[in-house]
Amino acid sequence: MRLNTKGGLEFILLVVLITSITPLSLDALLPALTAIGTSLCVKDSNDLQLIISMFVFGMVFGELIFGPLSDAIGRKIAILLGIIIYCGGTICAMEAQSMAQMLLGRVIQGIGVSGPKIASRAMVRDKFEGNKMARVLSFILIFFILVPMFAPAIGQGILLIADWRAIFIFFLIIAGSSTSWLFLRQPETLDPALRRPLALKPLLEASGLTLRHTRVMSCTVIAGLIFGLLLVYISTSPSMFQHLYDKGTSFPFYYAILASGFGFAALLNSHFVMRYGMHRLMFWGLIGLITLGFYLLFGVVMYSGVPPFLYFMIGCFCLLFCLGILFSNVNAMAMQSLGKIAGLGTSITSAFSSIIAVALSMVIGSFYNNTLYPLTIGILICSVLSLQLLRLAHRSSEEEVNPLQNQ
Repeated sequence: MRLNTKGGLEFILLVVLITSITPLSLDALLPALTAIGTSLCVKDSNDLQLIISMFVFGMVFGELIFGPLSDAIGRKIAILLGIIIYCGGTICAMEAQSMAQMLLGRVIQGIGVSGPKIASRAMVRDKFEGNKMARVLSFILIFFILVPMFAPAIGQGILLIADWRAIFIFFLIIAGSSTSWLFLRQPETLDPALRRPLALKPLLEASGLTLRHTRVMSCTVIAGLIFGLLLVYISTSPSMFQHLYDKGTSFPFYYAILASGFGFAALLNSHFVMRYGMHRLMFWGLIGLITLGFYLLFGVVMYSGVPPFLYFMIGCFCLLFCLGILFSNVNAMAMQSLGKIAGLGTSITSAFSSIIAVALSMVIGSFYNNTLYPLTIGILICSVLSLQLLRLAHRSSEEEVNPLQNQ
C-alpha cells in the first residue's frame, strides 16, 4: 500500500490512531484500578469494574448522537466534537475526588469517544464495501491490537513515575495528536451531496428500517454478546492474574501475550476473508468459541474453579483468537447492509451492541467469585446464542437489503 490518505497505509494508520483512543481508555487503566480504589476509598473491589463498564455505557448515548451527526455535518467535524467532549470527561475523571465523580467522568469520556469511533468507521464504509471492507477492517485490527497489547504496560510505566492521574494526561495527548493529524492530512470522505440533514422524520424512518432488518440486527446482537465477553475478560483479568495466580506485577506481560491471539486472528482473517467470506469465518469462529467453553468447563470442574495457570493461559489465548475472528466480520456484515445511511445505521447498531455488552458484563461480573466459573458459563451461553443468530442472519431474505441500500 502506498503511503497516502486516499485508501493507503496512512489512512489505515490514521483510523487506527483515532480509534485507539477507545481501547487505550479501557486497557491503560487496568494496572491502576487498585490504586484508584485506594485513592477514592472504594470499599468493594468489585465496584472497580464499573470504571470499565461505565465508559462503555457512555458510548451507548454517544453512538446514538454521533451517527446521524456524522451523516449531517461530515465525518471530520463529528470527530472533532467527540474529542472535545472526551477531553472534558478526561479532565473530570483526572480530578476525581470520589468514585461518583470518577464514574461521571468515565461516562462523559464514553459519550465523547463515540465521535471518533463512529465517524472513523463510517469513513471506512464511505471508501470500501463487502469483503474489501472486511479486509480493510482486518488490516486496521492488526495495528489496532497493538494498543491493548501494550496499553497496560504503558499504564504501569506511567505509575512508576507518577500517580494514576497522569494516565489521563496521556489520554489528552493522544486525543489532541490524532485530531491534529486528521485535520492536516485526511480529506472529508462523505460527499456533501450525500449528507442527510438532522430532521426527526427521516431519522425515525431510517431507524425503523435498520431495527426491522433481520440481518443487521442479528449481527448487532452477536456483536453485543462477543463484546460483552471481551468486557468481562478485560474487567476481571487484573483480579484473575493477581488473586488467582499471584501474577499481579507481571500482568501487563501476560496480558500482551494473550492479546496477541486477537491480533493473530485478525491477520489470518485479512487473508482468508476474500477466499471464504465473512459468514463462513464467523461460523467457524463460533464453533471454536463453543469448543473453548467446554474446554474451560472441564478445567474449572476438575480444579474447583481455578485450573492451572498454563491451562488458563491457553484458554484465554483461544478466547481472544476466536473473538478476533468474529469482531471484524460481524461488524462488516452489519455495515454491508447499511447502504447510504452508514453513519446513522452504525450508531444504532453500535448503541444496541454496547447496551447488550454492558448489561452482560455487569451481570457476569457481579457473579465473579475468584473462580473461572462465571466467565466459562458466559462463553458457552453467548456462543450458542450467537450461532443461532448467525443462522437467522444467513436465512434472512435478500429483499431486506434493498430498503437500506436505497436510503
